[in-house]
Amino acid sequence: MESVHTSNAPAAIGPYSQGIVVNNLFFSSGQIPLTPEGTMVEGDIKAQTHQVFKNLKAVLDAAGASLETVVKATVFIKNMDEFAQLNEVYGEYFNVHKPARSTVEVARLPKDALVEIEVIALVK
Repeated sequence: MESVHTSNAPAAIGPYSQGIVVNNLFFSSGQIPLTPEGTMVEGDIKAQTHQVFKNLKAVLDAAGASLETVVKATVFIKNMDEFAQLNEVYGEYFNVHKPARSTVEVARLPKDALVEIEVIALVK
């Protein structure tokens, strides 16, 4: 088991790692729309989702994986009324390759984010 860390994504804001590699599987921690410097991205669900994907790509790369090797994504959204806008951005990143996905509306996310996404991917 190996912990994954990159300075190209926000540091963990608690006692956890950005991700873990076990055998040939990568499990990310949930990524919220923080910049690598720790600043919350302002704006709507689309702007925040783009930042989440930047963070996911950074931790996947550090683990030796990529969006193309993601097998499962779990999406936490603050307001399901914004699902269509989230899905539009999500489809920009997963347009040909479409991993399994769950989407859950939640009452609140860390730092009052509008979206959080975690993934499981195969390591190359």
